[in-house]
Amino acid sequence: MHAPRSTATTRTAARRTTARRTAVLAAATLLALSACSSQGATGSGKPAELTEFTPAATGQLDHATWNLPTGEPLSLDPAKAGDYSPSTVVSNLCDPLLRLHADYTYGPGLATGWTWTDPTTLVLDLRQDVQFWDGNPMTSTDVVASLTRQQDPATRSVNADALRHVTAITADGPHRVTVRFAQPDQLFVKALTNGFGAVGEASYLARAGADYGTPGGGLMCTGPYRLGEWKAGESIGITRTGHYWDTALQPKVKDLTFRFITDPATLTGALLSGEVDGSYEIGTATARALARSSAGTLYRGASAQTVFLTPTGPDSPLADPRMVQALQLVLDRDALIRNVYDGAAQKLKTFVPALVRQHDPAAATYAAGYDALPPVPAPDPDRAREILAGAPNGRLSLTVAVAAGDQQSLQTLTFLQDAARRIGLGIEIQQLQPAQLSGLFYDPTLRQGLDAVIVLGYVELPDPSSYVQQMTDPGSLFNWVGYRNDTVTTALGEARAAADPTEAAEAFNRAQAAFAEDLPIVPIAAPDERMFLNERLSGAPATFAYVNMPWAAYLGGTR
Repeated sequence: MHAPRSTATTRTAARRTTARRTAVLAAATLLALSACSSQGATGSGKPAELTEFTPAATGQLDHATWNLPTGEPLSLDPAKAGDYSPSTVVSNLCDPLLRLHADYTYGPGLATGWTWTDPTTLVLDLRQDVQFWDGNPMTSTDVVASLTRQQDPATRSVNADALRHVTAITADGPHRVTVRFAQPDQLFVKALTNGFGAVGEASYLARAGADYGTPGGGLMCTGPYRLGEWKAGESIGITRTGHYWDTALQPKVKDLTFRFITDPATLTGALLSGEVDGSYEIGTATARALARSSAGTLYRGASAQTVFLTPTGPDSPLADPRMVQALQLVLDRDALIRNVYDGAAQKLKTFVPALVRQHDPAAATYAAGYDALPPVPAPDPDRAREILAGAPNGRLSLTVAVAAGDQQSLQTLTFLQDAARRIGLGIEIQQLQPAQLSGLFYDPTLRQGLDAVIVLGYVELPDPSSYVQQMTDPGSLFNWVGYRNDTVTTALGEARAAADPTEAAEAFNRAQAAFAEDLPIVPIAAPDERMFLNERLSGAPATFAYVNMPWAAYLGGTR
């Protein structure tokens, strides 16, 4: 699940260093933010331009240090790497069959091409010059083992839904794999761009078993870097392989060390001092400090991230669309984006950011469907009060969960809390330790006593329907309210099956028009990606696509 799951497992990884904060502190922080200048993160007073790639690196470096601001990964098994920290590391270790690009398009990776020989038969042609870190060649046997292990529930693959319609995966020669489906499934191809499509050595996978991806079990992949020493609670080291198959993308940094600094103030100090060379996912407070320094450059890139409020079950007041409408009408998104995100975010009509669709072959069709949706509503407290008066259960309070230590989400909730109070709606903010918040996404008993969760998620695949399906499909683990709309389900199924991009976009638009009206979710904002590089580094992509592309292979010295 690349929506609720993203917040959940991310915050779990931060469990060792985050501390419980109070809503009083959040309110004080928000007041301070409101008093600050409304300038963007650049400090110029003008909207910052979004960057796709930082200037190309020219120099070699022996070592660089990178931070994982959401904490230490629980696993580096690509099948389980569906979140910020693990994906930031794994994307440089384990190449997938298809490669995601910085603009969210995709192309050949370990597979040189893919062909639908008929509507339910897909043939993958593999590169013949790829070696694992141990020097063994990659063959179709490794690909079949990597994909089929995710059919086993014991693997706990976060992308197992990609196999929903698969009936067989077979090796047809040393460098060809055939996948057969019960029905057409174009989404399968796009799923090959992330950890689902990553290839591990079959014999190593068999030996490591459940320990694969752990400090003790290790990895055996084909990426530009190999896994070095993993010091639990302290750091993860990776080292360039020296025989990477992609001759156009040879790493310039020999050794890269990942740190796990989750406290914003500590991270700010480490970046300013040069103790840490760079980081993705820079928060607003840190961005302000970095923008005023000469230690390096703060970049803003397009993002596939989204922030929204979702109910925890069918009995939640937020499961009533009228409550959603009322909250929509009290939320001043312009002020929120200005004060909480320093302008580094976009308003959204739904919860699928533009980056996911804007470079698709059918981008114009997707854009037309989005433009046809009703506009983001302007604040209208009087109308919100009228809607609340008609709520059937008369309950005018919500208990909303947020991860302790997630300052930006806490500030967002405090902003919404203050606005809702003006129409007689109470919002109680309940901060949960990251492990507890993570658990509630999968264990319904942990959602008891909660009405909603603020979610910081992202669309991982270059396809908008992949994200929506996780919250609207009647059988989805994350459809907590039992949402069912046959128009949405049918249209998303048609989008998944459509071989023609325009037909897929038209089907998605039909679904979007329906779920935008009745799905009980409150879209809040789509944050931009913020990344910092100190003055000795350059080359890395600045967009959110970094989570599934070998971004560190682009990194290098500035001289």
